[in-house]
Amino acid sequence: MAKKILVTEKVAEECVRILRDKGFEVDVSLKTPPERLLEIIPDYDALIVRSATKVTREVVEAGAKLKVIGRAGVGVDNIDIPAATDRGVIVCNAPTSNIVSAAEHAFALMLTVARNIPQANAFMKSGQWARHRFKGVELYEKTLAIFGLGRIGGLMAERARAFGMKVVGYDPYCAPERADALGVTLYDRLEDILPIADFITVHMPKTNETIGMFGPDEMALMKDGVILVNAARGGIFQEKALADFLAAGKIRAVGMDMFENEPCTDSPLHEFDQAVLTPHIAAVTEEAQRRAGVQIANYVAAGLAGSIVPTAINMAPVPPEVMDAVGPYVPACQLMGKMIAQMTGEVPSRLRVVASGALAGCDASILTAGALDGLLSYRATTKVSPVNAEAVAKRHGIKVELASEVDAHEYASAVSLETDGMSVSCTLAGAAQTPRITSLKGYRIDIAPAAYSLVFEYVDRPGRIGTIGTILGEAGVNITTMQIGLKPEDEHAIVYMNVSEEVTDEVLEQLRGSMDLKNLWRISL
Repeated sequence: MAKKILVTEKVAEECVRILRDKGFEVDVSLKTPPERLLEIIPDYDALIVRSATKVTREVVEAGAKLKVIGRAGVGVDNIDIPAATDRGVIVCNAPTSNIVSAAEHAFALMLTVARNIPQANAFMKSGQWARHRFKGVELYEKTLAIFGLGRIGGLMAERARAFGMKVVGYDPYCAPERADALGVTLYDRLEDILPIADFITVHMPKTNETIGMFGPDEMALMKDGVILVNAARGGIFQEKALADFLAAGKIRAVGMDMFENEPCTDSPLHEFDQAVLTPHIAAVTEEAQRRAGVQIANYVAAGLAGSIVPTAINMAPVPPEVMDAVGPYVPACQLMGKMIAQMTGEVPSRLRVVASGALAGCDASILTAGALDGLLSYRATTKVSPVNAEAVAKRHGIKVELASEVDAHEYASAVSLETDGMSVSCTLAGAAQTPRITSLKGYRIDIAPAAYSLVFEYVDRPGRIGTIGTILGEAGVNITTMQIGLKPEDEHAIVYMNVSEEVTDEVLEQLRGSMDLKNLWRISL
C-alpha cells in the first residue's frame, strides 16, 4: 500500500508531482482547520506545511503513522520540534530554497528607504512633481552592519561589497575565516558596532536571545540617521521603540518585512512615511517557491524511505562527505534488518554494524537507525529514525556497536549487521546502488533480494534444488533468481531463492517434509 502524504498549504506544483511520481499518495487540503487536522492526521505517514499550519504536540501525537514533517521553507517556529523528537518524527525544512530571494528583498528594502522610492512614487501618481522633497542617501562608501552571517547574511555581504560599502558584522557563531572570506570585519560587542553603522540589517533566527534584541538602549547607541532593515524574523527590533526613534529623527528610515505579530495590519510604524512595510514577502518569489517545493519533496521522500534527510532539524547534522559515502547504505541496512527480524523472530540483545572497504573510518552511526528500523519492523509498535535510534535501542535492550574493517573482500565497500547468532552483509551495485547480499550466516553469496524470497539451509546433497523446484512449480511459484553458498568444512549449503510471489504456509510445510532441512525461512521485503 502506498504511503500517504498530507499537504496543508499551497506549494509548488513540482512538489506534489515529484511525490506522486515516486509512488506516494498525496492529498492536498488547504486551510485545514486545527480540529479537522487532528481528525485526519492519523491516516498519514508524512505532513508538508509552510508557515500557517500549527503542528502542535496534539497533532504530532495524533499522527500515529507520522514519520516525517516537512516545512516547505526555512523557519520551523510553527512545529513542535520536541514533540516530534519524542515520537521519532523527523522534522526537515528547505533552508537554502529562499536565501537568494530573502537577501534580494532585504537589499531592495535598503535601497528603497535610502532613496524614498515609495513616497516619490505616491507623489508622481497623485499628479505632483516634487523633486526637492525626496533627497536620498547613497550606499557607496557607507558602513553596513550585518547581524547574523549565515547563508543570507553572507549573500548580503557579497551584494553590499559590490555596491562599494564597507561591511562589518556581529555573529558570535561565525568563524573568523568565514568573515574574512566574506570581506566582513567582525565585532564582538554591540556597543562597538552600533555607533559606526550607517545601515543595519538583521539575519538571525527567532530565539530567546534575539527576541527584542534591539530596544531603546541599543537604538540610543546607533549613529544619527541610521537606516534599519528586517527581513529575518519579527520581534528582533522592538516596534514601539522603533516608532519613538523614528519620530525623534534618530533613525532615518526603516524597511520591515517581519513583525512582532502577524498578520500585521496596524502597528506603531504604520503612521510613518519613512517606514516601508511589506507583508512577509521576502521569500515569496516564483523561484524560491519552486526550489522549496522540489527540495522538501525529495527530503520527505528520503525520510519515508528510511534514508538520511540532510536538513533534519532534530538530529545531529551529517557532513556532506559522510552522507555521500555512508547515506546510500541506510536503506540497505533497513533491508538487512528486516531479513534478520524474519529469520530470528526475536529482538536481539546486540547489534554490531560493520562498515568495510571504502567506508572504513567513516562515521557509520547514521546506519544504526536503518538497521534498528528493519529489526523492529515486524513488532509494529516502534518507529525508528535517526532522531530516536539511540533511545529506541536502549528501550529494547539492544546494545549497539559500530566497527570498521579495511577488507571488504572483492567489493569496494560493504556493510554487515551482526546480531545474536545471525549475520548478513551487503554491498551496493550499479548506478542505482542496488543492495546485493554478499554474505548470510557466514555463507558467501551474491544476490539482489527480491520482494519475496526463500532461504534454505541444509546438508548439501544431489537433487535438493530439483526437489525444491518441483514443489514450487506444482504450487505455481516461479523461481526468478537463486544463489548457492557452501561451507565445505561442514558439508552445509545455503540457498537464497527469489520467487515470484509469497509462498503459503502449506507449501512451506511440503518443502520441510520433503527433505532434511536445517532451516527454512520465508522473507518478505
